[in-house]
Amino acid sequence: MSNARGEQRLLLRLSGEVSTKAKPTRRQFVTQLVRNVRDALLAAGVAAEVDRHYERIIVTTREGAAAAEALRRVFGVQSLSITEPGSAATLEEVVADGVRHFQERVAGKRFAVRARHVGNTSPGGFRGRDVEVALGAQLLPDSAGVDLSNPEVTARIELFEGTAYHFAENVPGEAGLPLGTGGRGVALVSGGFDSAVAAWQLHRRGVELDYVFCNLGGRTHQLGTVRVMHELASRWCYGSRPRFHAVDFAAVSRELQAKTEARYWQVILKRLMLRAAEAVALHMHGDAIVTGEAVGQVSSQTLVNLRTISAATEFPILRPLVGANKDQIIRSAEHIGTAPLSAVVDEYCALVPKNPSTRAKLAVVEQEEARMDAGILEQAIAERQVFDLRAVDPDDSGLPELETGEIPKDAIVVDLRSRAEYQSWHYEGALQLDWARALEAYPSFDKEQTYVLYCEYGLKSAHLAEMMRAMGLRGLHFKGGTRALRKIERNATPA
Repeated sequence: MSNARGEQRLLLRLSGEVSTKAKPTRRQFVTQLVRNVRDALLAAGVAAEVDRHYERIIVTTREGAAAAEALRRVFGVQSLSITEPGSAATLEEVVADGVRHFQERVAGKRFAVRARHVGNTSPGGFRGRDVEVALGAQLLPDSAGVDLSNPEVTARIELFEGTAYHFAENVPGEAGLPLGTGGRGVALVSGGFDSAVAAWQLHRRGVELDYVFCNLGGRTHQLGTVRVMHELASRWCYGSRPRFHAVDFAAVSRELQAKTEARYWQVILKRLMLRAAEAVALHMHGDAIVTGEAVGQVSSQTLVNLRTISAATEFPILRPLVGANKDQIIRSAEHIGTAPLSAVVDEYCALVPKNPSTRAKLAVVEQEEARMDAGILEQAIAERQVFDLRAVDPDDSGLPELETGEIPKDAIVVDLRSRAEYQSWHYEGALQLDWARALEAYPSFDKEQTYVLYCEYGLKSAHLAEMMRAMGLRGLHFKGGTRALRKIERNATPA
């Protein structure tokens, strides 16, 4: 719905947790929410005016659909609607506008009218119930009848500060608290499903986070994790600028394996990661550490081990997924938008002994740790890389020597996806070799031949190209994955 100038007005409703706050707190929360709304519109490239009211936030724009798509992901918004405003001075004006907006929509269909007055006053001397009765009577002759339980069309009207807002849909928001009202912390992330979902859960409670990644898998693992966390930051962190702290744990891992008993590796590794997160949290004046751990999911996450791991820091450790099942976590990742990216991030579990301890006692673990050189961890933390995730290019792998944006002549193209994905679409002439088979086969590749590898997002292809180069093979990965490759193919095909 739009006016004569092509403008649409979006009505944003506050989360129940915001609207019930005491007045000073509510004022603070709404101020932050308005900042976040403006940031979301800016990020989406939508020109708009944002007006703050006690009960609602009103956004005026010519790009209602694009604005709604971004604003539904702003924490603190309960729901929103693209509306057509009209006068609420008299009942007759409201009904006349309602007939104009909804008469064609209800033709031949079962309908209901839902009208409500927002606020404590009714300037026209009528209430929402009066509008429902009067407008329903006017729409009834063209409809298939009134159905209050399961209508095909619902004519919705909100009466607010002298204006009647007409709309047909409520777009649900994420509710929660505005990001930036819940303090600051850090989240330990790995690129998998769990840590991204755990971070999102804290963002929804208003907590700003930086992300700490303890890298055990080299540049390609870091690339995959950056992609996952960039998706979270760019889609959900309006009003905030999360930073990605990449701590190289290669030397820490070597020291751990050389100096400690294998059965305690996983527990000690988690404690070292907590210390890295603690150091970053202290630097950024954070107050908590977030992890994606769930009880019993792996051997290091028994209650005894979690207690021993937690003793590594005095910071509170927030584990929002502690009681979640894996399938629930994956569904949440799908909702957030990180699931397809996390699905292709390899699990780097080089420190998994045959018989890991499930009941590691704190005193024993501390004795094991005492054998290690603490300076190695301190150096890794001091030399960490830091990225602004909302500014980083997710298609820039940082591996320019391994990348290509075109297919060289006479190169062998290898599709690393599954057989089903290959059969659905593949680059013309490409060979299919799924990831597991490729890992077995690549040492026998021809050293005189150039190979161009591609996969869903470019992570697995970059990883394999890196390994091939280490063996003297000519491996390149196609930058941007199948999306970029298909775009090139479309552009090369005559219309």
